[in-house]
Amino acid sequence: MTKPVQWNEEWNERIREAVEGLAYGTVQIVVHDGRIVQIERTEKFRYEGAKDSRVSAASSPKPNGTASL
Repeated sequence: MTKPVQWNEEWNERIREAVEGLAYGTVQIVVHDGRIVQIERTEKFRYEGAKDSRVSAASSPKPNGTASL
């Protein structure tokens, strides 16, 4: 049988802080034996024109002066 998760205002605040300011990413709440024990935040950064920069980098000269194919 599952236990109800123990939840209080302190965890509400911690979760809010983890989510606050997150543009892209995930927040995971880890529960053990009905208790929240951990909050994991993974933030991703997306850059405009990232696809174009990869093409530019591939065609730019290498440090020894030879170009990439």
